[in-house]
Amino acid sequence: MLVWWLGAVALFVAAAAISLFNELVAARNQVRSAWSDIDVQLTRRHDLVPQLVAAVQGYAGHERATLALITELRARAMAAASLQDKAQLEGELASQVQRILALQESYPDLKASANFLALQRDLVAIEDHLQYARRFYNGAVRDLNNRIETFPSLLVARAANIRPADFFRQGEGQEAPR
Repeated sequence: MLVWWLGAVALFVAAAAISLFNELVAARNQVRSAWSDIDVQLTRRHDLVPQLVAAVQGYAGHERATLALITELRARAMAAASLQDKAQLEGELASQVQRILALQESYPDLKASANFLALQRDLVAIEDHLQYARRFYNGAVRDLNNRIETFPSLLVARAANIRPADFFRQGEGQEAPR
């Protein structure tokens, strides 16, 4: 009779471990999916930056240093390997894009350019989507990290080598274009 009880307990523990493992994998996949959403929005923004730079160059040629910096930041952000580096560079890029958009106040012809206004509208829409994607990603990271750090799922996470994910934090004092 003791063997039956031990077998039932072992079966219950195995079923619970499998269930916890599946929940952890689903949470990790949710984080990966959420990161993919951020990556899509960042790619869309990266695709707009050269067009924005080209539109501004025609009106504000002496702002070449700012335009060159934006081009460099875009390249570095696209090549960034770690999440922290990417977040830092994306924050700097957003800040510089905000600076470019502010140039329209100094250049009335730029403010009247249909191309510039369309790019500005698209960029603001992308930033809205990006902000939502960041919130969704950080929520998924929070959920995964909570599961990894609570008992009993932390035992399964350690055994399966499932690690906490990093939050996507934009640089301090940097804001996205409006």
